[in-house]
Amino acid sequence: MALRSAIPTPSHLELRKERYPSGSRKPNPSIHPSHTALTIELFDIRADERILRGSCCGRALVGRFTLDANSELKVTLNPAPQGSVAEINLEATNTSGSLILHWGALRPDRGEWLLPSRKPDGTTVYKNRALRTPFIKSGDNSTLKIEIDDPAEEYEAARTELIEELNKGVSLEKLRAKLTKTPEATDSNAPASESTVTTKVPEELVQVQAYIRWEKAGKPNYAPEKQLVEFEEARKELQSELDKGTSVEQLRNKILKGNIETKVSKQLKDKKYFSVERIQRKKRDIVQLLKKHKPTVMEAQAETPKQPTVLDLFTKSLQEQDNCEVLSRKLFKFGDKEILEKPKFTWQQTIWSHLYFTGRCQKRMESGRQCGPVLMGCFVTVKAPPSSILPSGSSLLDKACETSFSEYELNGLHCQDTGDAGKGTAKALLERIADLEEDAQRSLMHRFNIAADLVDQARDNGLLGIIGIFVWIRFMATRQLIWNKNYNVKPREISKAQDRFTDDLENMYRTYPQYQEILRMIMSAVGRGGEGDVGQRIRDEILVIQRNNDCKGGMMEEWHQKLHNNTSPDDVVICQALLDYIKSDFDIGVYWDTLKKDGITKERLLSYDRPIHSEPNFRSEQKDGLLRDLGNYMRSLKMEGTLIQSLRMAVHSGADLESAIATCMGYKSEGEGFMVGVQINPVKGLPSGFPKLLEFVLDHVEDKSAEPLLEGLLEARAELHPLLLGSPERMKDLIFLDIALDSTFRTAVERSYEELNNVEPEKIMYFISLVLENLALSTDDNEDILYCLKGWNQALEMAKQKNNQWALYAKAFLDRTRLALASKGEQYYNLMQPSAEYLGSLLNIDQWAVNIFTEEIIRGGSAATLSALLNRIDPVLRNVAQLGSWQVISPVEVSGYIVVVDELLAVQNKSYDKPTILVAKSVKGEEEIPDGVVGVITPDMPDVLSHVSVRARNCKVLFATCFDPNTLSELQGHDGKVFSFKPTSADITYREIPESELQSGSLNAEAGQAVPSVSLVKKKFLGKYAISAEEFSEEMVGAKSRNVAYLKGKVPSWVGVPTSVAIPFGTFEKVLSDEINKEVAQTIQMLKGKLAQDDFSALGEIRKTVLNLTAPTQLIKELKEKMLGSGMPWPGDEGDQRWEQAWMAIKKVWASKWNERAYFSTRKVKLDHDYLSMAVLVQEIVNADYAFVIHTTNPSSGDSSEIYAEVVKGLGETLVGAYPGRAMSFVCKKNDLDSPKVLGFPSKPIGLFIKRSIIFRSDSNGEDLEGYAGAGLYDSVPMDEEDEVILDYTTDPLITDQGFQKSILSSIARAGHAIEELYGSPQDVEGAVKEGKLFVVQTRPQMGKAREDYYQVLGVTVNSTPQEIKEAYRKLQKRHHILILLATRVMHDYTLLLNEAYKVLMRN
Repeated sequence: MALRSAIPTPSHLELRKERYPSGSRKPNPSIHPSHTALTIELFDIRADERILRGSCCGRALVGRFTLDANSELKVTLNPAPQGSVAEINLEATNTSGSLILHWGALRPDRGEWLLPSRKPDGTTVYKNRALRTPFIKSGDNSTLKIEIDDPAEEYEAARTELIEELNKGVSLEKLRAKLTKTPEATDSNAPASESTVTTKVPEELVQVQAYIRWEKAGKPNYAPEKQLVEFEEARKELQSELDKGTSVEQLRNKILKGNIETKVSKQLKDKKYFSVERIQRKKRDIVQLLKKHKPTVMEAQAETPKQPTVLDLFTKSLQEQDNCEVLSRKLFKFGDKEILEKPKFTWQQTIWSHLYFTGRCQKRMESGRQCGPVLMGCFVTVKAPPSSILPSGSSLLDKACETSFSEYELNGLHCQDTGDAGKGTAKALLERIADLEEDAQRSLMHRFNIAADLVDQARDNGLLGIIGIFVWIRFMATRQLIWNKNYNVKPREISKAQDRFTDDLENMYRTYPQYQEILRMIMSAVGRGGEGDVGQRIRDEILVIQRNNDCKGGMMEEWHQKLHNNTSPDDVVICQALLDYIKSDFDIGVYWDTLKKDGITKERLLSYDRPIHSEPNFRSEQKDGLLRDLGNYMRSLKMEGTLIQSLRMAVHSGADLESAIATCMGYKSEGEGFMVGVQINPVKGLPSGFPKLLEFVLDHVEDKSAEPLLEGLLEARAELHPLLLGSPERMKDLIFLDIALDSTFRTAVERSYEELNNVEPEKIMYFISLVLENLALSTDDNEDILYCLKGWNQALEMAKQKNNQWALYAKAFLDRTRLALASKGEQYYNLMQPSAEYLGSLLNIDQWAVNIFTEEIIRGGSAATLSALLNRIDPVLRNVAQLGSWQVISPVEVSGYIVVVDELLAVQNKSYDKPTILVAKSVKGEEEIPDGVVGVITPDMPDVLSHVSVRARNCKVLFATCFDPNTLSELQGHDGKVFSFKPTSADITYREIPESELQSGSLNAEAGQAVPSVSLVKKKFLGKYAISAEEFSEEMVGAKSRNVAYLKGKVPSWVGVPTSVAIPFGTFEKVLSDEINKEVAQTIQMLKGKLAQDDFSALGEIRKTVLNLTAPTQLIKELKEKMLGSGMPWPGDEGDQRWEQAWMAIKKVWASKWNERAYFSTRKVKLDHDYLSMAVLVQEIVNADYAFVIHTTNPSSGDSSEIYAEVVKGLGETLVGAYPGRAMSFVCKKNDLDSPKVLGFPSKPIGLFIKRSIIFRSDSNGEDLEGYAGAGLYDSVPMDEEDEVILDYTTDPLITDQGFQKSILSSIARAGHAIEELYGSPQDVEGAVKEGKLFVVQTRPQMGKAREDYYQVLGVTVNSTPQEIKEAYRKLQKRHHILILLATRVMHDYTLLLNEAYKVLMRN
């Protein structure tokens, strides 16, 4: 309801029909989908002629609103003359339950939402944002009347005048004296008035009360006008207390607690209102936070033989007795029964078994309980067993047989098939944990002691062992395991066991820094433990609470008995529930809500050894005392810190912020209740100013504006960081403090999401930088994260300086940050999930809990928070940088059936029998396009010049990256439907179409056409094992080698070409036929036979076999001569080992003929794989600062006037290989090569660098066939391993130095243009930059180009003379002369193409 008035008036009336029966306990007031919500709008509440004309008595019916089938709401307005009260009457008919009106006031002229002071009885304030008023029930109807004040318009002018006075610095006291016509100071000698004098509230108390109100509201950033209102509200509250008879002194004692006066005076020292304080962060080099402890998994080690168990002995006896083999087994436990129990049973079950039989054998399974039917699969191979060995009653199926087990009686020992279960885990440790779990469930004391006993075994198993312990503790912390089986244990014993376990973890943290990240997770899930006497006093102090507050019976006594019998983590939740219940003015529903939120039900309370039957029932006069004493008691429970409920709910462990700070800083006697007398010494050696920093954090932990708190938390963590890298005396306490700061940080960020809804991009970017810093402080291998952080900081500075490329730059670091998060998530999954699955199966954990194990770990960390912020700013950056929602890599209009797949790699060898558009969640860059696919849509970002991108353009397949998650989700929701896609260079439109339109075939005239069949000419060995560049010919080497030789001496002098030699075609076959490699040849021949039968596992076996080749002496001799003769170093001169490295690299190049991608690619175009020959181009490696790939015709747009290039830091393998991230990309017009335009900054996190070395490049006869993009299918292998370096782009001159950037990019474009002119056709050029000098390492015709080859345009050959070229050009000009005169767009383009082809070819 929008009401206009000179004072705050109701603006939004939301009628809520609550869906619960009358008389039942009401739920917490919150907007809920089940509520009926109406929005009602009214006109001005003053007398409006339009309303009054239809109202005989001044009351107007505003409207009727249907609530449900039988219920209606009638709203009437009784307008008021100016300055009096207006009435709004609401009547709901036929209401069965209770109704509540949710309303407030809006000043239309100012847009302010306020709460009216005049409100009906029973009205409550909801979150300081709205009022809630219950309707009055009258029979079947419910009514409500609201009165609205409306004083004269002069109120606004007076109010504005007062605000102006305040802004000038006039004090409230002076204004009050001025308005009331009283002197500012009263003469002490003046006679007192005979009338009663009202006691005024001292101004300093008003300031304190206003500060208290501001703190309770979360310290919002109020405007000065709102601050004035807050001061006046504070004055009213205190004046009300004085009017009730409270003295000023009593009021002063009530509100002046602690150091609040100091806080207030500090706030008002330099300003007239309150604002959030901020700390001054120290300037430190981000790299100081660097940690490079990469997680490494130890190889499985031989274990010490264990003593045979009873089951081992039984199995051995069974095998000897029946002359059979028990292939696999697993121990089962049922309830509390011991393994040697011997019930008799009958077990009838069916098993499906896919086995490959090499001889007569029998599989047997034994069990000790009667079970229902079981369906089991053992997939060893897919062959059915011979009929001669089938058990009776078996029936043969297609590739298996079905056999029912016969009835069998056996004393109870339990076993089952384990197969590959436990692979990728510390299997023996997990099985040991499973064996001990029954003992661990007796109490937390038992569990922690068992965990401490297992620490050494876990450490010996390396990272997987540590993860095994974490998975077990995590299952316990999330209540997937039993905590206590009614075992009576003293709190001090739990604390002692907990201390023992965490002490062991602390020692490992000091000694094994590579495990610190996982150890932090374990410690966070366990809690710190506490002093023994604190645990003892927990049971004693509950008596003090009962005595001090006169609550000795009922629920408090039952809880007291429970605490004496067994203290558990549930007690913290119970204490918190009591505090919430008291704070809510004894709403019992709040008590139960708190309990249920943490998994404590009535049934659980009754299940305790000393059950809790009763609900709390306190009196109002007990409120203050109970809040004080239970609050102090909660601190004692935190000190006990037996366990946390989960990683995200650390309310009662050492990870709790207040407890962790108190432990490290030492408790003060003041205000600590039951902790007085407990000796806890502060940690020594903390940085100066650290206590003040922690005090700041505690003072602001509930602030509504989270930014200052986040800065304080990060500063505290940064100060702790050097200590945690060392070996301080109380490392454990500092770790728990750091965990608490980290947890509080994440909570504060999540709380600030609403604050970030309508802010400038710079604000979100700043929050991203804060979260990245927090993540870096919690991560062992954090180099990539730190460089992401540096990038965001630099992007933020660029934005503040209005740099026009800031958004494009920030987008690159957004992409890189997402890659880092994805990599971290994948690492967690690969390390943790196998242990969770195996241990979960051993302990019978609910499958849903196992399935989401790793996902929940990630959700609970800073990575999830960071991801949410990235999703917020991504569309903003794309909009500012004008990137749109798509990047179209191969623009082809297509239509087809949408098919959603996880990975393109998983379906690359599949054939689709109808036009298919794949929506693939993952595309790496090296995949093939499956047959039948006409389009690929992905959120991944493969390079525009990656293999799959080139393949898509060559095959006329639509290929595009979709950056909008909503669009992608929409497309995924249309799985199986027929859609049409129409791309431009920067966008895509799509629509659903009927199948009939698809079947017409008009939309896919060009798309997805199969690559035409091509053929190979078998190459022969021509008698030379090695040749120099001068000997390169079509019969000896591929186009790659020939092009490099052709470039030598023809490119501009400022472009270098590496010296090259080659191992020619046929050499591999010659070496394989040598007598010394006879066994290798036989093995390869046998594997080729398997491959011919479509056994593709033979591909990997062939590659391994090729590596066993021995080099003939003559090959070594000739290769040495050619390399030395060309000025290249000979590896053998550095020792035999160096030659072996070179020889292995050569063999790897040959072996790549059988890599899966290349093999299936040649199959697709029906190339005879046996005819594919592999020459090897040998070059000295250019130790590149940068590597680049050029396409001299823009591959995305087909624009032949524009060069497109991509650049990476380091070697080019990160560009042409499937390395994650995007390269730096730019375009450059051929008529303006000095003006490159950057399209995207790099996001690749990895750069490859190498010392002076030799590279052996594949150069097959199948790489540059017309119509077939075979380039990049085979491997180029350096003699030495490249060094992977995490890249810091913030110090890279190509990114930061505009002059250097322009120089390098222009030089790359010039080189590409020169090589295109040299060949007379669009080229695909690879090269490198070393110390500013360009090198071209290879070139080939550009595949998938939009324009034809210039020779083909004019209809001439490469060997044509200039005269022949001229005649062909003139002939075509004359033939199309008439059409050209028509000046159509097509003919105009064709004329330009003819002219361009003629110009280029004649120049050559």
